[in-house]
Amino acid sequence: MTLEELGSVAGEAGLPSYSAQQIADWLYKKKVTSVHDMTNLPAARRTYLDEHFEMGLTPPADSVKSADGTIKYIFRASGSFVEAVYIPSGERNTLCVSSQAGCKMSCLFCMTGRQGFTANLTAGEIINQIQSIPEAETITNIVFMGMGEPFDNTNEVLKALNILTRSYGYAWSPKRITVSTVGAKGLKRFLDESSCNLAVSLHASNTKERFSIMPVEKAFPVYKVIELVKQYDFSHQRRLSFEYIVFKDFNDSPSHATALAALLKGIPCRVNLIRYHAIPDTPLACVDMKKMEAFRDALNMRGIVCTIRLSRGEDISAACGMLSSSHANAVEPRIGR
Repeated sequence: MTLEELGSVAGEAGLPSYSAQQIADWLYKKKVTSVHDMTNLPAARRTYLDEHFEMGLTPPADSVKSADGTIKYIFRASGSFVEAVYIPSGERNTLCVSSQAGCKMSCLFCMTGRQGFTANLTAGEIINQIQSIPEAETITNIVFMGMGEPFDNTNEVLKALNILTRSYGYAWSPKRITVSTVGAKGLKRFLDESSCNLAVSLHASNTKERFSIMPVEKAFPVYKVIELVKQYDFSHQRRLSFEYIVFKDFNDSPSHATALAALLKGIPCRVNLIRYHAIPDTPLACVDMKKMEAFRDALNMRGIVCTIRLSRGEDISAACGMLSSSHANAVEPRIGR
């Protein structure tokens, strides 16, 4: 709950208004697991809160660890399973969280889109992924790049970001949080209401090619996404990046690099090239590293900062585009593990 919502809870419980901040401190700073641990609240009021509200903390149902140290956590949420991925890397430990169970976007290259949509996660179910893993205190960065399209669940995602970044909550710097989108309807609202970083899933530089792998292109064409982000300042307070999965003989040629550079000209941004992780029953194929490096170099030569993202967790189906509750359903969950 936000501080305002906790104020309503305090009033309902017969507590003074300042108790909302006290409850927030216990939840988000001290991270207690029981209302009865909130010792600066009267015992009778704690009993009332315990009887009428839930803490909302649920441990992972299961987990699996990759040979490279990446850990995929499986959570029960909204009547289904969702996955969060912890990616340790030196001093940077990133948690990739889900915002939906399944996804409506139906991208050709993504297992989550292949499974269809089940439910929007609540802000509590999103934050639970962050607070309930054993490595919670070691997380340095959060990316909304797990299951689902964040801006197809804008209200709950923005609520979660509010709790994560405001002083009453976890007080995270917005610069340590990145939200990824294909360019859905809530993008403008996010840009207006949040200072977190933005990553746009591009994967093609023209409408025809993008539509062939991303049906969302029909409703939110790439040129409109570009027009929108150009209206905002990404030079200081937050970063803008474009995600570009490289597919063999589809979007990997020198002409594609030239077109992408022209599309992004003048925008302070970074392009992250991502190796495609093959999924069943799709005509798309992987490219070799030599070709990805050539594509990267072509963009850099044209003034577009471009890097190749290191692939992590592929052996446990935790890499980009591989998350799916069908994997979770194949595992018999062991609650509390």
